[in-house]
Amino acid sequence: MILASDRNESATIDPREAAHFGTMAADWWNPKGSSAPLHQLNPPRLRYIRDRVDTHWHGDGTGFTPLAGRTALDVGCGAGLLCEPLARLGASVTGIDAAPENIAAAEIHAAQSGLAIDYRAGGVEGLDGQFDLVTSLEVIEHVSDPTGFVRGLARVLADNGLLILSTPNRTPLSRLAMITIAEGTGRIPRGTHDWNKFLTPEELTALLRDAGLHVVHTQGLGFSPATGFTLSDSTSLDYFLTAVKA
Repeated sequence: MILASDRNESATIDPREAAHFGTMAADWWNPKGSSAPLHQLNPPRLRYIRDRVDTHWHGDGTGFTPLAGRTALDVGCGAGLLCEPLARLGASVTGIDAAPENIAAAEIHAAQSGLAIDYRAGGVEGLDGQFDLVTSLEVIEHVSDPTGFVRGLARVLADNGLLILSTPNRTPLSRLAMITIAEGTGRIPRGTHDWNKFLTPEELTALLRDAGLHVVHTQGLGFSPATGFTLSDSTSLDYFLTAVKA
C-alpha cells in the first residue's frame, strides 16, 4: 500500500539506497542469506527494546505482551524482521519502507505467520497519525536528510511515547568491521554502507534535541566472534539511543 498524504514522501529517501535494499527483498527472511547479519542482530535488538519498554511503561519484565494496547511503528522495516516480534509482543504494528519490494515480501511473510501488520511503502514524511513506540534501526545512515528524517520521527511519536534508534558510530572500528571486513568478505553486500554517513552519538543526540526530543538512554552494540552481536558498554561500533518528547 502506498502512503496517502500531501507531504513529499520522498523528502528523506535516497533512491539509490531504496533500490539497493529492494534487490534483497526475496532474501530478507533467509537466515543464511544476504540478510543473515540482521537475523543475528534481532536478539540483542529485542532485548534492548524490551528493557526500554518495561522501564518506560513500568513493566515487570515477565509478561509475554508488554506492548498490548499500544501502537508501534517501525521505520525502514525491510521485510518485517522487527515488525513481527513487535506484533507478538502485543503491539498494533505499522511498518514502512522506502522499497516497495520489501513491503511486498513483508506482507507475504506476515500472512504466512498469521500476523496482522499494516505495511506501507514510502517515507515517514507521508505518514499520518502518532504511535506509542517508534523504532528505526540501522536506517538513519541510509537517508538523504538525517535532520528531516529525525523531525519526521518526532512528528509521529505520541506524547509519552518512546523512540528507539540504532546506527553505526563513525569510528575507525566501524570502518574496519563493517566495510573493510564485512563488505570486503561478502558478509554484507558491497555498497551497503557509506562510512561518511555514519553518525556519532553526539551528532545524533543533537539532531534529536533540535527536533524536540530528549535522549534518556544510550547503549552500545558490539560484536565478538565467540558470542556474535551483543549489548555492550562501548558505543565504538554501533549503538542504540532512546528518546522521549522533551
